[in-house]
Amino acid sequence: MIAAVVPQPLLRGEHIELTAVRDGDRERLFEWINDREEMLHNAGYAPVHERDHAAWFDAIRSRPDVVIFAIRELASGELIGSCQLLNVNPRHATAELQIRIGATAARGKGYGTEAVRLLLSHAFRDIGLQRVQLHVFATNKPAIRAYEKAGMQREGVLRSAAFIDGVRCDVLVMGILRDEASAA
Repeated sequence: MIAAVVPQPLLRGEHIELTAVRDGDRERLFEWINDREEMLHNAGYAPVHERDHAAWFDAIRSRPDVVIFAIRELASGELIGSCQLLNVNPRHATAELQIRIGATAARGKGYGTEAVRLLLSHAFRDIGLQRVQLHVFATNKPAIRAYEKAGMQREGVLRSAAFIDGVRCDVLVMGILRDEASAA
């Protein structure tokens, strides 16, 4: 039986912390979701209207199958991204992981890997999950490296599964089990 899906108020790492998403974070998250170049790493781009973003922002924090955190740099307290466990399934003790380092200056510093490790620790230790998985474009090499450093393994390829900016690309399925996470 897994624990109730309630985000901890704070998960602290060496350089970042995962906190609750605050009302004041909405505007920055809205900027990132409308950054075309950033979005093409994770999805097809379509502008998001502020009204739609506000509805998502209000709903995501209260969904029972989602645990969402803001990623903040420890030194400055600045919001640099977000991460979440989606489709948390209590019966199967599984979830899907998503992460975005939206602050351009924060990329390439290991913050994504640290956030994934913290989120996985929370998933397995605090929530009691058995498995966490994700989908990532095969072209997103920095994300793949971060996931692998956090202990996730490539499990399969969904060939030509995405059509992004006029080009077909493969999507990797990556996952990690609870006992693998403790060894990572």
